[in-house]
Amino acid sequence: MLPDLTAIPSDRRLEIEREFDAPRDLVWMMFADPYHLSQWWGPAGFTNPVVELDLRPGGRWYHVMRGPDGKDFPADSEFIEVSPPERIVYRNRQLEAEAFGTNPPPSFLRVITLTDLGNGRTRLTVDAYFDTAAGKDAVVRRGFREGVLESFDKLAAHLTTGAGK
Repeated sequence: MLPDLTAIPSDRRLEIEREFDAPRDLVWMMFADPYHLSQWWGPAGFTNPVVELDLRPGGRWYHVMRGPDGKDFPADSEFIEVSPPERIVYRNRQLEAEAFGTNPPPSFLRVITLTDLGNGRTRLTVDAYFDTAAGKDAVVRRGFREGVLESFDKLAAHLTTGAGK
């Protein structure tokens, strides 16, 4: 069940957005198709050799991001809400510490919103909601914002390749 997001204090929320020169349906497909998602998801230099995607409420998104140094970072998430082509809500599951050393990232809720701006442009907003302010701070220190922005750069580049057209 989705909590009342308006009741979550601002010190536990992080918003990141970017506009793309692509229609909303195409940007949606970049999330909904595992092939496309694997091409752009993750920070610069990271690849996604494993992507399993069941984009429906209760469905799973499992992927492994591989860093430039060859280290794997598995991520396992459950979809809570899927409203094509405008909204995806999911929560990552807490992973075993051995995947991240002694400091695994906390579980937190993400809301992805795609807004049709007209003229073939889309605003992509990622809202992250954390259980605690300390959890948010820890994820920010890990470079979450920068990683998302680098993912957006990769998405913009992927869209210019004619993906999905």
